[in-house]
Amino acid sequence: MKLTVLVDNNTLIDHYFLGEPAVSYYIEDENMKLLFDVGYTDIFLKNAQKMHIALNDISTIVISHGHNDHTGGLPYLIRHCADAYTEHGKYNKPELIAHPLAFCDKYEDKNEIGSLIKEDILKRYFRLVLSKSEIWLTNNLVFLGEIERKNDFENKKPIGKFRNKDRDFDDFLLDDSALVYKASKGLVIIAGCAHSGICNIVEKAKSICHDTRIIDIIGGFHLLGPSEELLQKTCLYMKQNKIQHISPCHCTDLQSKIELSRNFRIQEVGVGLTIEYV
Repeated sequence: MKLTVLVDNNTLIDHYFLGEPAVSYYIEDENMKLLFDVGYTDIFLKNAQKMHIALNDISTIVISHGHNDHTGGLPYLIRHCADAYTEHGKYNKPELIAHPLAFCDKYEDKNEIGSLIKEDILKRYFRLVLSKSEIWLTNNLVFLGEIERKNDFENKKPIGKFRNKDRDFDDFLLDDSALVYKASKGLVIIAGCAHSGICNIVEKAKSICHDTRIIDIIGGFHLLGPSEELLQKTCLYMKQNKIQHISPCHCTDLQSKIELSRNFRIQEVGVGLTIEYV
């Protein structure tokens, strides 16, 4: 499996790509070409073009959760697909996979923070698959579906509210999910923001894949000004699970990275990074 970072808060030196506080990864495994999240604007398209990555060929899009820094690129992707049809007379209608609540209205202090593109529009351009259950995308790559909240220290506070069936609820991001790749030496976890809790995500990955070896976690850890309890218990959990390597980025602040680095080997992540796992 090969993963290329198209969008992150950070860009790697000497690459001169565009960055923004958002996430988008291009993933290749077996014959599948996949987009994991689409960032906040159109820079995932611009960076992909500069990297000579043809997004016309993607077969699958996975949305980690419904916030606008992960779904904001969808209008630009729709336009990109429409332009491809106009220019070439054909359109490979990709599958779009997400949790059933991913495209609900989401707002905080009356500000819209969710996807501006809703299900009725998405169905016109993508084969929409909304699932709480895991979905195997290839022999070794799986979408985890809904993440059970098992511990007492993660995901304790809602982020705004979401609207479902004309009712408003505190938003604990039940739609937050992740991907997992079964490599030969253990599991690689690919997170968007980990609102459901990075430790909860690891537990779900271990259960679905029947493997307790975690060789890498890449993505946002949702450690932005975390409480001391959250940060210390996260570090303790990772030590107890003998996690070999981590690649925290996006919504992981500097202090959290420093604390994590005391116990784990950390790889810097930024636009332009390519990692291969076998």
